[in-house]
Amino acid sequence: MKSTPDVLAARLLAWYREDHRPLPWRLTRDPYRIWVSEIMLQQTRVEAVIPHYKTFLRRYPTLASLAQASEEDVLATWAGLGYYRRARMLHDASKRVVSDRGGEWPRSYSQMRALPGVGDYTAAAVASIAFDEPRPALDGNALRVLSRMADERRDIGTSATRRALGGVAKDLMDAVPRGSRGDFTQALIELGAVVCVPRAPRCERCPWNVACSGLAAGSAPHLPVKGARSVPRRVNLSVALAVRDELVLMRQRPSDASVMPRFWELPMATGDASALHPLGFPSCVEGEELGSFAHSITNTRYTVRVHLAEFEGGLTPDQRWVSMREIPGLPLSTISLKALRLARESGVSAA
Repeated sequence: MKSTPDVLAARLLAWYREDHRPLPWRLTRDPYRIWVSEIMLQQTRVEAVIPHYKTFLRRYPTLASLAQASEEDVLATWAGLGYYRRARMLHDASKRVVSDRGGEWPRSYSQMRALPGVGDYTAAAVASIAFDEPRPALDGNALRVLSRMADERRDIGTSATRRALGGVAKDLMDAVPRGSRGDFTQALIELGAVVCVPRAPRCERCPWNVACSGLAAGSAPHLPVKGARSVPRRVNLSVALAVRDELVLMRQRPSDASVMPRFWELPMATGDASALHPLGFPSCVEGEELGSFAHSITNTRYTVRVHLAEFEGGLTPDQRWVSMREIPGLPLSTISLKALRLARESGVSAA
């Protein structure tokens, strides 16, 4: 870098204070609300988080209200954000703060790291934004900015590279005046989100462009360097929509399921419609296919086909007929939510 850390910090703060998105979690220094936003923003786009964030905080305006809620209610409120383990850990952490700390949110990075689901980045973000702790918070956006600034051409996924970029971030944070560390954390993330974007970075708008080693070397658009990614796994999934007297057949996942335990879902099976036969839908192949949609979970790409089907089996203990007015209060798998939406768009009245 061609400028000193204090000059770079001042430039970034000035840019951020004049030109940043007015996101709802930037209007508070309440650690609870900042923490909720950081958990929601993991693996989810900002635009998708905003309405869920507002809904969640209307339902649970305080940490105590979240701790007192049932897990089923929390998961139902979280529905649509995906990666439901985040919601469970959020709930567990709130109960831990109430039981161990009398409901007072911890004020330091090290204390936050002891909470369920709070990793290095989340603890650093909350500590710096809510409590002005000089702790760099390095998410994907921040790491991309720093790798380009430093013209770092090693694999971003290695611990050595992350340590090196962490050192750059610490030097910058140490140069930030007291009272401005939270703004610096958000400014670095904002820079990566709106200017130093993954493809076609907008270098002409960057407050750091004159000091960017990657820009000077012509390597910025190609950074950071990432290791080879595995080939996505592709899976065909068939879903049965059985409607009877304006009720929909659903099943609940077992409590020890590895993915989304105790969530409700429509009957489904891997493969074509014939895979639904053993679940009580022997005539499903001849049934009406309402349509299909794509769905992705980590490295798996699903093609989901929804079939309007007659249920000809007996109910198992994990199954029941559910009215549509019950659906909003149930934790429902995202695939089932999408399937029900497709059914409504196809004119199935009970869906």
